[in-house]
Amino acid sequence: MQGPLDARRRATRNAGMNRRSFLALPLLPAPALAQGFPSRPIRILVGFAAGGSTDVFARSMAPRLQTLLGQPVVVENRPGAGGNIATEATVRSPADGYTLLMGTIGPLAINPTLYGNLSFDPLTDLTAITLVGEVPNVLAVPADRPFRSVADIIAAARARPGALNFGSSGIGSAGHVAGEQLNLMAQIQTVHVPFRGGGALMPELLAGRVDFAFTTALNAVPQAEAGRLRVLAVPNARRVPVVPDVPTVAESGLPGFDGMDWAALMAPRGLPAPILAQLNQAATAVLREADLVQNMTGRRLVLMPTTPEEATAFLRAETARWAPVIRASGARPD
Repeated sequence: MQGPLDARRRATRNAGMNRRSFLALPLLPAPALAQGFPSRPIRILVGFAAGGSTDVFARSMAPRLQTLLGQPVVVENRPGAGGNIATEATVRSPADGYTLLMGTIGPLAINPTLYGNLSFDPLTDLTAITLVGEVPNVLAVPADRPFRSVADIIAAARARPGALNFGSSGIGSAGHVAGEQLNLMAQIQTVHVPFRGGGALMPELLAGRVDFAFTTALNAVPQAEAGRLRVLAVPNARRVPVVPDVPTVAESGLPGFDGMDWAALMAPRGLPAPILAQLNQAATAVLREADLVQNMTGRRLVLMPTTPEEATAFLRAETARWAPVIRASGARPD
């Protein structure tokens, strides 16, 4: 796994994508406006149910984009098939800038390997406008469970193979593949239970019908602060600022574990260059607005404005990084 991880980090470094550079990037000269664009409402498709981090990104950006672009920007939730339904709808839409996708690691980087019969290839059938944000995830368990560490979960899973289950926000989501990565690296057997988004997962985790989950800090940390959940670790390669005292899974006994989650704004393939430039200009300007940065930080999310080229390089590196993990785990769509 070291090769794919190193490739991702090199791509990230080469793109200048650290948290400081995201927020310090200068505004580019305004591109020439595409003739007549936009002249009608723009829609952003979200492949998961309302309430999750992907939905939060889309709905936080929409009114600000509307102000900059001068046309309504509406968000449509189309959950299902691990984000593939919304992604395919975007692929099949005209490349005119009026249908966009708030894509995630699942449909954009994981599902091409996880699903054997996709009708689209995100790397060739979509155009990257910008990365939007990192979604810090945490490994959380119900407060009434005895688990106090990653090692406790591993020990329980080894004692009763197949008895523990883990929830995720959907097949192919970051939480799904992080759970599969845990199974693979710790040589344990736990059962995946997918839900239609993080908002649907959380009540089941709180009720104890799910033994553990890699889920967003956005949803889990407030519940942990209220005493309803216990946060054991973060799946990222390094500790994350939103929960600085929580160790990584790698620090907890599985060196090399890395499950960064993210979102990106996408459009159909063939988007005209002037429209791509205009949308990137507007989206990255929104993502640098100080009050939005502050709001997202309060929601435990990290904004990541980039150029289309940087976003494309990142997507390619992530796809290459996850392919061997998915193949080795044997994970398949339920």
